[in-house]
Amino acid sequence: MKISREFKIGLLFLVGLVLLFWGYNFLKGKNVFSQERVIYGVYPEIGGLKVANKVSINGLEVGMVKDIYFHEGRQGDIIVVLSINTDFPIASNSIARIFSADLMGTKEVGILLGNGSNLINSGDTLATEVEANLKDEVNRQMQPLKNKAEQLMGTIDSVFTVFQTIFNDKAADNLINSFSSIEKTFYNLQHTTAKVDTLVDAEATRLALILDNIESITGNLDKNEQNITSILTNFSAISDTLAKANVAATFVNVNKTASELAAILEQINKGQGTVGAMLMNDTLYLNLEKSAAALNALLEDVKKRPKRYVKFSLF
Repeated sequence: MKISREFKIGLLFLVGLVLLFWGYNFLKGKNVFSQERVIYGVYPEIGGLKVANKVSINGLEVGMVKDIYFHEGRQGDIIVVLSINTDFPIASNSIARIFSADLMGTKEVGILLGNGSNLINSGDTLATEVEANLKDEVNRQMQPLKNKAEQLMGTIDSVFTVFQTIFNDKAADNLINSFSSIEKTFYNLQHTTAKVDTLVDAEATRLALILDNIESITGNLDKNEQNITSILTNFSAISDTLAKANVAATFVNVNKTASELAAILEQINKGQGTVGAMLMNDTLYLNLEKSAAALNALLEDVKKRPKRYVKFSLF
Protein backbone atom coordinates (compact mmCIF):
# COMPACT_ATOMS: atom_id res chain seq x y z
CA MET A 1 0.00 0.00 0.00
CA LYS A 2 1.42 3.27 -1.06
CA ILE A 3 0.99 6.18 1.37
CA SER A 4 0.07 9.33 -0.33
CA ARG A 5 2.00 12.49 0.01
CA GLU A 6 -1.00 14.33 1.41
CA PHE A 7 -1.42 11.78 4.21
CA LYS A 8 2.20 12.14 5.19
CA ILE A 9 1.90 15.92 5.26
CA GLY A 10 -1.26 15.73 7.39
CA LEU A 11 0.33 13.23 9.81
CA LEU A 12 3.39 15.39 10.20
CA PHE A 13 1.18 18.42 10.80
CA LEU A 14 -0.79 16.54 13.48
CA VAL A 15 2.39 15.34 15.19
CA GLY A 16 3.72 18.88 15.08
CA LEU A 17 0.55 20.19 16.76
CA VAL A 18 0.83 17.55 19.47
CA LEU A 19 4.49 18.38 20.05
CA LEU A 20 3.69 22.10 20.05
CA PHE A 21 0.91 21.59 22.65
CA TRP A 22 3.13 19.35 24.76
CA GLY A 23 6.07 21.73 24.52
CA TYR A 24 3.95 24.74 25.42
CA ASN A 25 2.55 22.99 28.50
CA PHE A 26 5.99 21.63 29.36
CA LEU A 27 7.40 25.14 29.31
CA LYS A 28 4.55 26.20 31.60
CA GLY A 29 5.34 23.31 33.92
CA LYS A 30 2.42 21.11 32.93
CA ASN A 31 2.68 17.43 32.19
CA VAL A 32 -0.21 16.58 29.91
CA PHE A 33 0.48 12.87 30.11
CA SER A 34 0.25 12.51 33.90
CA GLN A 35 -2.84 12.12 36.09
CA GLU A 36 -3.79 15.51 37.55
CA ARG A 37 -5.58 16.41 40.78
CA VAL A 38 -6.83 19.97 41.10
CA ILE A 39 -7.17 21.41 44.61
CA TYR A 40 -7.90 24.91 45.82
CA GLY A 41 -6.67 27.31 48.46
CA VAL A 42 -8.16 30.63 49.59
CA TYR A 43 -5.66 33.29 50.71
CA PRO A 44 -6.09 36.85 52.02
CA GLU A 45 -2.92 37.75 50.07
CA ILE A 46 -0.37 35.73 48.12
CA GLY A 47 2.82 37.81 48.40
CA GLY A 48 3.74 37.76 44.70
CA LEU A 49 2.83 34.12 43.89
CA LYS A 50 2.45 33.56 40.15
CA VAL A 51 0.95 30.98 37.82
CA ALA A 52 3.37 28.08 37.09
CA ASN A 53 5.18 28.48 40.45
CA LYS A 54 6.07 25.17 42.05
CA VAL A 55 3.98 23.09 44.43
CA SER A 56 6.10 20.85 46.68
CA ILE A 57 5.80 18.34 49.49
CA ASN A 58 8.81 18.21 51.83
CA GLY A 59 10.88 19.98 49.16
CA LEU A 60 9.91 17.58 46.33
CA GLU A 61 8.06 19.18 43.39
CA VAL A 62 4.66 17.54 42.94
CA GLY A 63 2.82 20.12 40.83
CA MET A 64 2.41 23.75 40.01
CA VAL A 65 0.12 26.74 40.44
CA LYS A 66 -2.46 26.35 37.69
CA ASP A 67 -4.49 29.52 38.10
CA ILE A 68 -4.98 32.54 40.37
CA TYR A 69 -8.10 34.70 40.57
CA PHE A 70 -10.21 36.72 43.03
CA HIS A 71 -12.94 35.03 45.03
CA GLU A 72 -16.34 36.19 43.87
CA GLY A 73 -18.09 35.96 47.22
CA ARG A 74 -15.36 37.40 49.43
CA GLN A 75 -14.01 40.85 48.82
CA GLY A 76 -10.25 40.75 48.35
CA ASP A 77 -9.70 37.02 48.97
CA ILE A 78 -7.70 35.19 46.31
CA ILE A 79 -8.25 31.64 45.06
CA VAL A 80 -5.15 29.71 44.04
CA VAL A 81 -5.67 26.60 41.90
CA LEU A 82 -3.05 23.92 42.51
CA SER A 83 -2.36 21.13 40.05
CA ILE A 84 -0.98 18.00 41.76
CA ASN A 85 0.68 15.54 39.37
CA THR A 86 1.28 12.73 41.85
CA ASP A 87 -0.91 10.11 43.43
CA PHE A 88 0.83 10.57 46.80
CA PRO A 89 -1.85 10.46 49.55
CA ILE A 90 -2.49 13.89 51.02
CA ALA A 91 -4.59 14.19 54.22
CA SER A 92 -7.52 16.55 54.15
CA ASN A 93 -6.19 18.47 57.17
CA SER A 94 -2.95 19.37 55.34
CA ILE A 95 -2.03 23.05 54.88
CA ALA A 96 -1.10 24.79 51.63
CA ARG A 97 1.55 27.28 52.74
CA ILE A 98 3.01 30.04 50.54
CA PHE A 99 6.69 30.68 51.31
CA SER A 100 9.83 32.17 49.78
CA ALA A 101 11.83 29.48 48.00
CA ASP A 102 15.06 31.52 47.71
CA LEU A 103 16.68 34.79 48.69
CA MET A 104 15.31 36.47 45.58
CA GLY A 105 11.79 36.10 46.97
CA THR A 106 10.53 33.49 44.48
CA LYS A 107 7.29 32.15 45.89
CA GLU A 108 6.33 28.52 46.14
CA VAL A 109 3.44 26.56 47.63
CA GLY A 110 4.49 23.95 50.13
CA ILE A 111 1.97 21.39 51.36
CA LEU A 112 2.41 20.67 55.05
CA LEU A 113 1.07 17.14 55.44
CA GLY A 114 -1.55 16.52 58.06
CA ASN A 115 -2.19 13.37 60.06
CA GLY A 116 -5.87 12.86 59.26
CA SER A 117 -7.31 9.65 57.89
CA ASN A 118 -9.39 11.35 55.18
CA LEU A 119 -7.56 12.07 51.91
CA ILE A 120 -8.14 14.93 49.48
CA ASN A 121 -9.71 14.43 46.10
CA SER A 122 -9.68 16.61 43.04
CA GLY A 123 -11.78 19.73 43.68
CA ASP A 124 -11.21 19.86 47.47
CA THR A 125 -10.02 22.97 49.30
CA LEU A 126 -7.09 22.94 51.71
CA ALA A 127 -6.44 25.17 54.71
CA THR A 128 -3.89 27.87 53.94
CA GLU A 129 -1.28 30.11 55.49
CA VAL A 130 1.29 32.61 54.20
CA GLU A 131 4.88 32.89 55.40
CA ALA A 132 5.87 36.38 56.45
CA ASN A 133 8.01 38.11 53.85
CA LEU A 134 11.52 39.30 54.57
CA LYS A 135 10.37 42.79 55.41
CA ASP A 136 7.73 41.57 57.84
CA GLU A 137 10.16 39.11 59.41
CA VAL A 138 12.81 41.79 59.82
CA ASN A 139 10.21 44.11 61.32
CA ARG A 140 9.09 41.36 63.69
CA GLN A 141 12.65 40.65 64.76
CA MET A 142 13.55 44.33 65.06
CA GLN A 143 10.40 45.39 66.93
CA PRO A 144 11.69 44.31 70.39
CA LEU A 145 15.01 46.07 69.67
CA LYS A 146 13.10 49.15 68.58
CA ASN A 147 11.03 49.14 71.75
CA LYS A 148 14.15 48.73 73.91
CA ALA A 149 15.90 51.51 71.99
CA GLU A 150 12.91 53.81 72.56
CA GLN A 151 12.92 52.97 76.27
CA LEU A 152 16.69 53.56 76.41
CA MET A 153 16.34 56.92 74.67
CA GLY A 154 13.59 57.88 77.13
CA THR A 155 15.83 56.86 80.05
CA ILE A 156 18.79 58.79 78.62
CA ASP A 157 16.57 61.83 78.13
CA SER A 158 15.42 61.55 81.76
CA VAL A 159 19.04 61.24 82.93
CA PHE A 160 20.07 64.31 80.97
CA THR A 161 17.11 66.19 82.42
CA VAL A 162 18.18 65.18 85.93
CA PHE A 163 21.78 66.20 85.23
CA GLN A 164 20.59 69.50 83.81
CA THR A 165 18.51 70.07 86.93
CA ILE A 166 21.34 69.11 89.28
CA PHE A 167 24.17 70.97 87.64
CA ASN A 168 22.70 74.47 87.71
CA ASP A 169 24.61 77.28 89.43
CA LYS A 170 23.02 76.86 92.82
CA ALA A 171 23.30 73.08 92.76
CA ALA A 172 26.93 73.31 91.65
CA ASP A 173 27.71 75.62 94.59
CA ASN A 174 25.94 73.24 96.96
CA LEU A 175 27.86 70.33 95.48
CA ILE A 176 31.18 72.16 95.94
CA ASN A 177 30.24 72.96 99.54
CA SER A 178 29.30 69.33 100.09
CA PHE A 179 32.66 68.13 98.79
CA SER A 180 34.36 70.69 101.04
CA SER A 181 32.40 69.40 104.04
CA ILE A 182 33.30 65.83 103.13
CA GLU A 183 36.97 66.80 102.93
CA LYS A 184 36.78 68.41 106.38
CA THR A 185 35.02 65.34 107.73
CA PHE A 186 37.76 63.05 106.43
CA TYR A 187 40.39 65.39 107.91
CA ASN A 188 38.67 65.31 111.33
CA LEU A 189 38.32 61.56 111.07
CA GLN A 190 42.02 61.21 110.29
CA HIS A 191 42.90 63.52 113.17
CA THR A 192 40.66 61.55 115.54
CA THR A 193 42.21 58.28 114.38
CA ALA A 194 45.67 59.68 115.09
CA LYS A 195 44.54 60.67 118.61
CA VAL A 196 43.10 57.21 119.19
CA ASP A 197 46.37 55.64 118.05
CA THR A 198 48.32 57.90 120.40
CA LEU A 199 45.95 57.09 123.29
CA VAL A 200 46.25 53.38 122.63
CA ASP A 201 50.05 53.63 122.56
CA ALA A 202 50.08 55.64 125.81
CA GLU A 203 47.66 53.33 127.61
CA ALA A 204 49.06 50.10 126.21
CA THR A 205 50.49 49.13 129.64
CA ARG A 206 47.19 49.78 131.41
CA LEU A 207 45.30 47.88 128.75
CA ALA A 208 47.68 44.97 129.20
CA LEU A 209 47.07 45.07 133.00
CA ILE A 210 43.31 45.23 132.46
CA LEU A 211 43.47 42.25 130.15
CA ASP A 212 45.61 40.39 132.69
CA ASN A 213 43.04 41.18 135.42
CA ILE A 214 40.24 39.98 133.19
CA GLU A 215 42.17 36.80 132.51
CA SER A 216 42.77 36.37 136.24
CA ILE A 217 39.08 36.88 136.98
CA THR A 218 38.08 34.32 134.38
CA GLY A 219 40.68 31.93 135.83
CA ASN A 220 39.25 32.41 139.34
CA LEU A 221 35.76 31.84 138.04
CA ASP A 222 36.98 28.68 136.37
CA LYS A 223 38.69 27.50 139.57
CA ASN A 224 35.60 28.29 141.73
CA GLU A 225 33.18 26.78 139.32
CA GLN A 226 32.29 24.05 141.83
CA ASN A 227 31.64 26.57 144.62
CA ILE A 228 29.53 28.73 142.30
CA THR A 229 27.58 25.64 141.34
CA SER A 230 27.01 24.83 145.04
CA ILE A 231 25.83 28.39 145.73
CA LEU A 232 23.43 28.24 142.82
CA THR A 233 22.22 24.84 144.05
CA ASN A 234 21.59 26.32 147.54
CA PHE A 235 19.69 29.25 146.02
CA SER A 236 17.65 26.77 144.05
CA ALA A 237 16.91 24.78 147.20
CA ILE A 238 15.91 27.97 149.05
CA SER A 239 13.62 28.99 146.20
CA ASP A 240 12.07 25.50 146.21
CA THR A 241 11.55 25.74 149.97
CA LEU A 242 9.91 29.15 149.61
CA ALA A 243 7.75 27.79 146.84
CA LYS A 244 6.67 24.85 149.05
CA ALA A 245 6.07 27.07 152.12
CA ASN A 246 2.52 28.17 152.84
CA VAL A 247 3.31 31.82 152.15
CA ALA A 248 -0.29 32.59 151.28
CA ALA A 249 -1.53 31.37 154.67
CA THR A 250 1.17 33.42 156.42
CA PHE A 251 0.08 36.56 154.58
CA VAL A 252 -3.54 35.77 155.52
CA ASN A 253 -2.58 35.55 159.21
CA VAL A 254 -0.58 38.79 158.99
CA ASN A 255 -3.54 40.48 157.34
CA LYS A 256 -5.88 39.15 160.03
CA THR A 257 -3.54 40.37 162.81
CA ALA A 258 -3.32 43.80 161.21
CA SER A 259 -7.09 43.97 161.04
CA GLU A 260 -7.41 43.07 164.73
CA LEU A 261 -4.75 45.65 165.67
CA ALA A 262 -6.61 48.28 163.66
CA ALA A 263 -9.84 47.40 165.55
CA ILE A 264 -8.05 47.73 168.91
CA LEU A 265 -6.60 51.09 167.94
CA GLU A 266 -10.04 52.23 166.80
CA GLN A 267 -11.51 51.25 170.25
CA ILE A 268 -8.69 53.09 171.99
CA ASN A 269 -9.36 56.21 169.88
CA LYS A 270 -13.04 55.98 170.85
CA GLY A 271 -12.10 55.77 174.58
CA GLN A 272 -13.34 52.21 175.00
CA GLY A 273 -11.54 49.86 177.42
CA THR A 274 -8.99 50.61 180.13
CA VAL A 275 -6.34 51.92 177.79
CA GLY A 276 -8.89 54.01 175.95
CA ALA A 277 -10.19 55.46 179.21
CA MET A 278 -6.67 56.28 180.33
CA LEU A 279 -5.95 58.05 177.06
CA MET A 280 -9.25 59.81 176.62
CA ASN A 281 -10.10 60.69 180.34
CA ASP A 282 -7.79 63.30 182.00
CA THR A 283 -8.93 62.51 185.62
CA LEU A 284 -6.30 59.82 186.03
CA TYR A 285 -3.70 62.19 184.61
CA LEU A 286 -4.71 64.91 187.10
CA ASN A 287 -4.66 62.50 190.03
CA LEU A 288 -1.24 61.23 189.02
CA GLU A 289 -0.03 64.81 188.71
CA LYS A 290 -1.35 65.66 192.22
CA SER A 291 0.22 62.51 193.66
CA ALA A 292 3.53 63.35 192.05
CA ALA A 293 3.36 66.89 193.49
CA ALA A 294 2.58 65.58 196.99
CA LEU A 295 5.39 63.01 196.75
CA ASN A 296 7.75 65.73 195.61
CA ALA A 297 6.75 67.93 198.58
CA LEU A 298 7.27 64.99 200.93
CA LEU A 299 10.74 64.33 199.58
CA GLU A 300 11.65 68.00 199.96
CA ASP A 301 10.46 67.98 203.55
CA VAL A 302 12.43 64.79 204.25
CA LYS A 303 15.53 66.48 202.91
CA LYS A 304 14.98 69.57 205.08
CA ARG A 305 13.92 67.89 208.29
CA PRO A 306 15.04 64.30 208.24
CA LYS A 307 14.92 64.00 212.08
CA ARG A 308 11.18 64.34 211.92
CA TYR A 309 10.90 61.14 210.02
CA VAL A 310 14.04 59.17 211.10
CA LYS A 311 14.95 58.67 214.70
CA PHE A 312 18.35 57.28 215.76
CA SER A 313 18.84 55.65 219.13
CA LEU A 314 22.00 53.98 220.29
CA PHE A 315 20.54 52.53 223.51
